[in-house]
Amino acid sequence: MTNNDILRRLRYTFNFNDNKMVALFALADHQVTREQISSWLKKEEDDDYVNCTDTQLAIFLNGFINDRRGKKDGPQYAPEKRITNNIILTKLKIALNLRTEDIIALLASVDLRIGKAELSAFSRKTDHKHYRVCKDQIIRNFLQAIQTKYRVEPAPKTPKVKEGVSSDKKSNQKPGNKPNHKSMTTSGAGKSDKKSSVNTMYVNPNATVKDKPKPTRKVLKLKAEDIWK
Repeated sequence: MTNNDILRRLRYTFNFNDNKMVALFALADHQVTREQISSWLKKEEDDDYVNCTDTQLAIFLNGFINDRRGKKDGPQYAPEKRITNNIILTKLKIALNLRTEDIIALLASVDLRIGKAELSAFSRKTDHKHYRVCKDQIIRNFLQAIQTKYRVEPAPKTPKVKEGVSSDKKSNQKPGNKPNHKSMTTSGAGKSDKKSSVNTMYVNPNATVKDKPKPTRKVLKLKAEDIWK
């Protein structure tokens, strides 16, 4: 596996955007640009592809450790000039706070069986008699197991609502429906007609003169003795 492959796999697993990637390098006291990140993540056949060096990957993993475990007091640990699968395995183990048993279980989850003694040999110094080189197969399966367990799914995008229009009003409004101004005018006219008809006596146009009601008026009735008082 190339350094770019490892960088790409970790970015996908933990759903790091460009800003987060830049921040991880900054946590290890190293400044990179979004353009650099983009060029490292491209496929090898792309014209803008740039190889990620051993030192750059080591810096990224150091920043990943600081992000997950917290940065220790004192100067930042110097990145390795040459990085190996053994170093990558050790740095990921520290960043994810994994024990030997945890790594064995992770590898077993992707059908790769490995013993405790063999795994411990990957962490020994190169001049130790029990030191063993960690092959690409181990790293590839380890990254796959990490992806299965730690994969961070992107947050779902929320639909945008136009300013000034509530969601309830928008959902209830049917396309092509326009307010019926005519009905509003008619209802208003009906109110005024109804009001005026209250004070108007209905007269049957087919009634004869005899049948037509005569207007009545109130007559003050007084007794004679009330007048001369």
